[in-house]
Amino acid sequence: MRLLVIEDDVLIARSLEQALSPLGNTVEVFTTHGEGAAALRHDRFDLVLLDLGLPDGNGLSLLSALRDRGDTTPVLILTARDAVDDRVSGLDHGADDYLAKPFSLAELEARVRALLRRSQQRSDNRLRYGTLVFDPATGAATLDDAPLALPRRELRLLEGLLLHAGSIAPREALERRLFGFDEVGSNALEVYVSRLRKRLVGSGFQIRTFRGLGYRLEDDAG
Repeated sequence: MRLLVIEDDVLIARSLEQALSPLGNTVEVFTTHGEGAAALRHDRFDLVLLDLGLPDGNGLSLLSALRDRGDTTPVLILTARDAVDDRVSGLDHGADDYLAKPFSLAELEARVRALLRRSQQRSDNRLRYGTLVFDPATGAATLDDAPLALPRRELRLLEGLLLHAGSIAPREALERRLFGFDEVGSNALEVYVSRLRKRLVGSGFQIRTFRGLGYRLEDDAG
């Protein structure tokens, strides 16, 4: 999963990244209202962890703008404000959950897992498409119940394709999942798509290219 953290406290932001990355997530961290707004306008995430007290603006305005655009990405508010009115305001602006600082990382991880399950309409965290399964919690993939050993970026690519299984996974979303906000070459994504295709030969699954749009994972049995 791809998570966006907008948090101005560097220590907290680092703790969030360290806690959530090993669970199979790609975590992007920004510390200001302006950076967070730009990321939300130009990219797609599976979950947003949002601090309200940002140095250059109120996190609630980011949340309002997101919902005004019709974006239903789950948002978990993280803030030192623990008054009832602040909780109500955050939820009224469209937040999906609210966690007041200080909080335990175990509770945070549990809430993140619950929000991701709910957004993907799954009973557990695993992504399934036929007999192809990816577990974000462990970073393990299986095919026909057998382990499918993949390098890190191929796992991220598989996860992105599974999130859109049966439909087109946008090229930009896959590039962000694999490379973050780094500059990438024009054919960098194709390299990893080609590698993953080779690993799926004979499996009954294929990755179809839609030029100018993205890629679609397809099950020949379906």
